[in-house]
Amino acid sequence: MKLKLIAIFSFAFLLAACEDPAANKPRATVTDPAGNASSNSDAPSTESAKGEALALTPANTTVTFIGSKVTGRHEGGFTMFTGTIDLVNGNPAESSVSVEIDLNTLYSDDPKLTDHLKSADFFEVAKFPKATFRSTRIEPGGKAGDNYLVTGDLEMRGQLKTVSFPLKIDVTSTDVTVKAGFVINRKDFGMVYPGKADDLIRDDVSILMDSKVLRRK
Repeated sequence: MKLKLIAIFSFAFLLAACEDPAANKPRATVTDPAGNASSNSDAPSTESAKGEALALTPANTTVTFIGSKVTGRHEGGFTMFTGTIDLVNGNPAESSVSVEIDLNTLYSDDPKLTDHLKSADFFEVAKFPKATFRSTRIEPGGKAGDNYLVTGDLEMRGQLKTVSFPLKIDVTSTDVTVKAGFVINRKDFGMVYPGKADDLIRDDVSILMDSKVLRRK
């Protein structure tokens, strides 16, 4: 009986380890920049919009990720980045956001994995030390608690793509809070680990952002 219980618990643990942490997250839409629908003449211009410049810093924002393989998962993030929310008329739909991430500050829950993620197999940090995102459209809409859809240009590992993803934005008289949790495919940005070992690594990676920025009084 004892051996049977051990076998049951071991099997349950294996099933839990194999679960895909990206399975229940909304998937970002990724296209080449030429396919960016927000480039039409009816789109609001983020270049000309100037509002309240709110700084995104590691003190008020976290940018993290969760990746997985068939045998488990790993968590990580970035400790250094800069960004700005250009809040126009207190309305997210009139506003824009830009972020620049220092990929040299990438970390994970395993030092060996951290080094591997910085290598040419993945982020290739020595050649591409930064990732940047600039929104081109923020529009109402979303589900599962999200209330906006953000579209913008994401450049990472030398690959420039237009991405659209949902997030939750709340604006009050004192602060702006932003929460996002979505999935991107690492292979869209050329992150392919050579060899059969790549088959064990799931393509989907969860990206999470949590920010609370105080407004000037």
